[in-house]
Amino acid sequence: MSVRLGPVRLANPVMTASGTCGYALELAEFVDLAGLGGFVTKSITLEPQEGNPPQRTQETPCGLLNSIGLANVGLDRFLEEKVPLLERLSIPVFVNVAGKTVEQYVEVARRVSRIPAVAGLELNISCPNVKEGGIAFGVHPPMVAELVQAVRRACPQTVLVVKLTPNVTDIAETAAAAVDAGADVLTVANTFLGMAIDIDGRRPVLGGISGGLSGPAIKPLALYLVHRVYRQVARDRRIPIIGLGGIMSAADAVEFMLAGATAVGIGTAALADPACLPRVVEGIRNYLLEKGIPAAADLVGALQL
Repeated sequence: MSVRLGPVRLANPVMTASGTCGYALELAEFVDLAGLGGFVTKSITLEPQEGNPPQRTQETPCGLLNSIGLANVGLDRFLEEKVPLLERLSIPVFVNVAGKTVEQYVEVARRVSRIPAVAGLELNISCPNVKEGGIAFGVHPPMVAELVQAVRRACPQTVLVVKLTPNVTDIAETAAAAVDAGADVLTVANTFLGMAIDIDGRRPVLGGISGGLSGPAIKPLALYLVHRVYRQVARDRRIPIIGLGGIMSAADAVEFMLAGATAVGIGTAALADPACLPRVVEGIRNYLLEKGIPAAADLVGALQL
């Protein structure tokens, strides 16, 4: 069941998706986190952020809109209060890093990379619901390259994951820019821009007006993006992909791996039912046994065309 994200070994391919499972142990009373392949924290910024005004979430048919706005306690409190909790996890931990400027990304990345309990960093260059930073970095390949290069110079030994936005004309271009600049792993992809309207009040439902759409509604779109990035960028350069977007079951996870993902991230499904996480792990294991496939890694990119 084990797979590798660069030098980091995961016991199985199933990870949490940033922003949906808290800082560390929020889901511990519902699910045994030790049974997962890896844990990805919510986004951490240099200074505390209150996030967007309510309403912040809205269910949609087959999905969820969110406009959280990267609300978090900030780097200092994260290091003081949350890292001791992360040290209790027995699985690889990736800290999601965000910022408004390149300098802020670099400062957070440099300080977090020194923590022994952290296996790697995930650069969030794709949040669709903040006015500064976020998706602004992820839609322009030159800006992707500038940011990734700056963090790579500051953290030369750190496993660097870059979380891409799907809200671009050609995700292969931003993926290639990230890899050329030093990314070790790609996360494909963040949420799709969307909105909802209250027709009685004639106002946007979300306090941030627009937000990011996640959940099973986006799965076919995300699956295609993983396939595209794998075939055009990642396969030949041997860059692992963390695939996510609407994964609800083991069958969904296997689809993403066949398309080219080495690991999968589960977010919205875990909000509804945290127990889906171990079920997906067990379902992948059963699929391998049923099909006589020796290893989970043999699924990666095995789509027959």
